[in-house]
Amino acid sequence: MRVKPIALVTAANTGIGLKIAKDLATHGLTVLVGSRKLEHAEAAAKSVGAHALALQLDVTNQASIAAAKKRIRNEFGRLDVLVNNAGISQGKQGISHAASLDELGAVFETNVFGVVAVTQAMLRLLSEAPAARIVSVDPSNPQRALFGSVYSPSKTALDATTLAFAIEFEDAGADAACPGFTSMNLNKFEGTRTAERAA
Repeated sequence: MRVKPIALVTAANTGIGLKIAKDLATHGLTVLVGSRKLEHAEAAAKSVGAHALALQLDVTNQASIAAAKKRIRNEFGRLDVLVNNAGISQGKQGISHAASLDELGAVFETNVFGVVAVTQAMLRLLSEAPAARIVSVDPSNPQRALFGSVYSPSKTALDATTLAFAIEFEDAGADAACPGFTSMNLNKFEGTRTAERAA
């Protein structure tokens, strides 16, 4: 009997993450719908369908990451796809002198360090899959008018981090995916693309 591939999508309770989770389930994967709050993950998993399971996962909390890893190991023994989708934005766009170090630190903690922490934790599980894939969602915009002082640098760092993983683990197929300027809560729904199209 062929075992269905297992995918984990961080921050999959809304926006692009939720749409990615739905698409993966449609393509026959069992999808772990990650969210900082379990009740949000449960509601999202219900909307994804029968092939989705809720998973409490805060990418900035090591205990949460460890618990998620333990559950995946115990229930599935491997992970085929990791989609690092979690991201936050703070600070005013385009005004570097207005960005505080606290804002910068909070955004980097989620958008960069969180990706590293989750990916490192899941590497052993990914190594058990026959053709593992790691994808980091990067909806940053290189256009000068939209380049922000906090969020955009964090996503630039994410690109570099993803490249480092791709070089080190070439067989895992690590890559960054840019869905474009997508309308979502993170940008107060000012984006020009729908989550459905972006995913």
